Amino acid sequence: MEGKATLKRFEEWLRTQGWHVVRNEGTELRLNGDFAERYPDIVNEYREFLSIYKEVVSADEKTWFLCSDDYNGTSESAFKWNEFENLSLEAAGDDNEWKEEIRQWWDKRLPIVISVRDGYSFYAIDLESGRGNIVRGEEPEFEEAEVIADGFFEFLDMVMGGEMTIC
Repeated sequence: MEGKATLKRFEEWLRTQGWHVVRNEGTELRLNGDFAERYPDIVNEYREFLSIYKEVVSADEKTWFLCSDDYNGTSESAFKWNEFENLSLEAAGDDNEWKEEIRQWWDKRLPIVISVRDGYSFYAIDLESGRGNIVRGEEPEFEEAEVIADGFFEFLDMVMGGEMTIC
């Protein structure tokens, strides 16, 4: 119940901040096979968010939460959910060892928010942390992310409380 209350408060807060919020018609979360295979252990807090929301975009459309359509490749976004991983892989060029390090890093970090407001930045769930810590990274070294919250709901509470601005 606590999760639904947190998400309801967050939705109300988003709307007061001018964010565009669209709810899913159903509540069953469906993620495509490739994505689900890569990230089988998504924390329940974020699964709950994904089951409720179809689209969560800032008023200026420069920051957005990734939702199931993004992960399934069916959203209309110009950015893929793994855009920053792809940019890092491109930067690695022909260095296969570096590419493997990049892939392994992203295998353990699930991007949840993308921003292009002041350069490229993101928030991700650190699936390796055990608690689902939230990390923030930015260009040019996306993989040099820092922990900013102990979990998804704590992250939302910090945003609502003004302790941080999303990207």
